[in-house]
Amino acid sequence: MKSDRLLSILLLLQTRGRVPARELADRLEVSVRTIYRDIEALSASGVPVYAERGRHGGIELLAGFRTDVTGLTADESRALFILAAQGAHAALGLDAALGSALRKVMAALPAPHRPAAEVTSRRILVDATRWKGGPQRAVDLEVLQDAVFADRRLRLSYRHGGHTEPSTYTVDPYGLVSKAGVWYLVADRRGQPRLFRADRVRSATLLGDPVKRRPGVELGDVWEVLRRQVEERPGGLDVTVRVRRARLDMFLRLNAASLTALPEDDGESEWVLAQLSYGVVREARTLLAFVDAVEVLSPPEARAELAGAAAAIGAVYGGDRAPHEGS
Repeated sequence: MKSDRLLSILLLLQTRGRVPARELADRLEVSVRTIYRDIEALSASGVPVYAERGRHGGIELLAGFRTDVTGLTADESRALFILAAQGAHAALGLDAALGSALRKVMAALPAPHRPAAEVTSRRILVDATRWKGGPQRAVDLEVLQDAVFADRRLRLSYRHGGHTEPSTYTVDPYGLVSKAGVWYLVADRRGQPRLFRADRVRSATLLGDPVKRRPGVELGDVWEVLRRQVEERPGGLDVTVRVRRARLDMFLRLNAASLTALPEDDGESEWVLAQLSYGVVREARTLLAFVDAVEVLSPPEARAELAGAAAAIGAVYGGDRAPHEGS
């Protein structure tokens, strides 16, 4: 709707100051000509807005002009009170600030929308942490935050998974990302994108050097590249299994990251075929959790891996020998 677009333009100009007409057009998905018509409409309604053409031109509000209008719809009001990352604010030391901000937003909401927003805050709860995630190492994000907001380089002492000793890196941070309750530092190292789990950072030192980011690259761009590298990492072993129907739902939930396609299920057969992909054959051992409810059909090396693992388990738990009893 045009009224929504006009309000969006007004709020963008209040937040950003001078904004090129092309940028406004791209963000609002209209033509530049439409943007200029909207500016004329705002001006005609008494908003002190003007446009300057040229290379360094743009659209701007008269200095000092502010409006208290929120223009929030009922759905937008409710959305503000659904906190998609509860816990993230606490990790960043922003719990108190968040509560204060929400109280101010509530006071500024149009009166008809306040009850719906208040009910939403009591009826919707989002917990981004996983079930049974186990104890996690405390994460200190203070120095990482300082580097991100001050645009300074960082020296990290960082322990990779499976390594006993930490490595030292000098990195150029783009920002912090919280995914499924886990914090990551997104940074460049020697001009290449890298991902560092915050709970594996043993120490972080803020350096005096300004950050050196690649021109025109933002946090979202780097995160997308790194996310795809993790999610689309090619597996080294394709495995075909059959799963008992009674355990199929649990199997799909626990092996979602390794599935290459959803299994074809006719709803009647006792067994359902599924295709998995692992980086190395040893990863197939995770299927032992399903005991006789999952059978590996191929390849032979995956069957041999599970048979060997099962034999080793049998050797530990077989017979009548008491724990730690000598032979």
